[in-house]
Amino acid sequence: MKKMCVNGLTKIVGVLFITGICILGVPWEEHAFAAGKNSFRVGVLDPQTVIEKSKAGSRALAALKEHAQARETVMKNDQKELETLQEELKAVESMDSKLSEEDQKRKQERFAQKYQAWQKQGQDFQNELGQKQKDLVQEYMKKIEEATAAVAARHGFDVVIDKGSENTLKIVLYNRDGLDLTNEVVKEFDRRFK
Repeated sequence: MKKMCVNGLTKIVGVLFITGICILGVPWEEHAFAAGKNSFRVGVLDPQTVIEKSKAGSRALAALKEHAQARETVMKNDQKELETLQEELKAVESMDSKLSEEDQKRKQERFAQKYQAWQKQGQDFQNELGQKQKDLVQEYMKKIEEATAAVAARHGFDVVIDKGSENTLKIVLYNRDGLDLTNEVVKEFDRRFK
């Protein structure tokens, strides 16, 4: 946890440093921005919004949601079966059952095995969903970068920064309206990726 916080803090400090350099137009090297010092332009973008609002992105998110709901339905059905088995066990244990002690023990073992399998299945589904989300983000970030590069080149932006959102790490605390390229990148994304 401590390592994650330090890495996160290091990332934030690095992004803020780069953002400060970009906004102030401070060159890393003396000649780096000599030609365009007075015309250096920085834009901002919310990639999550691009995924959510673009046609291809919203379809991919809907498919991911549908997949997650299907997995959730399987888990709920298995949970109901486990609850039924648990009720049967309670009934057998609470009354003088005609089942032998050995049969009761088998029922308990069966319940324990099913419960463990259900828990493992839940973890497997979580891991699978996490991987699908990661793959989707990686795939769409490449496409967003391509669409962003086209928009930035068209309008003369030198740098476009991920501004983050309320759901992700918020990197840009303020930007002028004309610097936010999100809506235009959504349009470019839709033109390029149907």
